[in-house]
Amino acid sequence: MIHSFLLIGQSNMAGRGFKEDVEPIQNKNLKVLRNGRWQPMYFPVNPDRPFAGVNLAESFADQYARKHNVEVGLIPCADGGTMLDQWQSGSLLYDNAVYQARLAQRTSTIAGVLWHQGESDCDDGKYQLYEEKFLKIMAGFRRDLNLYDVPFLLGGLGDYLVNFPEKDRFVHYTDINQALKKMAEEQPMTGFVSAEGLASNPDFLHFSASSLREFGLRYYEVFEQLADPSKTFEEKQTMDGAIRSELESL
Repeated sequence: MIHSFLLIGQSNMAGRGFKEDVEPIQNKNLKVLRNGRWQPMYFPVNPDRPFAGVNLAESFADQYARKHNVEVGLIPCADGGTMLDQWQSGSLLYDNAVYQARLAQRTSTIAGVLWHQGESDCDDGKYQLYEEKFLKIMAGFRRDLNLYDVPFLLGGLGDYLVNFPEKDRFVHYTDINQALKKMAEEQPMTGFVSAEGLASNPDFLHFSASSLREFGLRYYEVFEQLADPSKTFEEKQTMDGAIRSELESL
């Protein structure tokens, strides 16, 4: 059975790394969902724009496939420039992701969700509502896809944003990171993936290809910490119940 991962968020999840800056990943066990069917992983993985590029999920999936000796499928649904309001339950982006994930569930087991978003919510006071809005989004995906017991990985925003030419645009990126960290600490089966030290393209907005390769490996490390295979069936059932109870309060 293919182990699959849902990719959601904005451009840094879709991927904007320059193809020529890194060696391509060669792994016959990597797949991508296309028209409801699994195809050999192609470039770009998440073609949301004509200039989509290297994606962090490539190195994540490669590492997962090698460590677990399974086929890994990626479900690309990230869309550049999008805000949390556009990912709320019932929105086009949300419904598309749920639909694609349900198609994937016919022929795979969804093992986790990879999220990176926040740059579009850094200004106009939106950052202050980030936690409240995102918790509802995450709860919706867990409910609608029955993903109560799989890791939901939240990637941090890059420190390079301080060098963006429009100085005030991302001034609150650290507040977004704090909200992501807080949710990872408080919510079951939720992990924060640090972007500390990672570099950007010349635009100071998108992670470079080499940094995306590193970021994907960091996502994998956090995933492994959450998806502890040593847990017994009874422990997993208890955890599942705890997550359901937590979501009912949102």
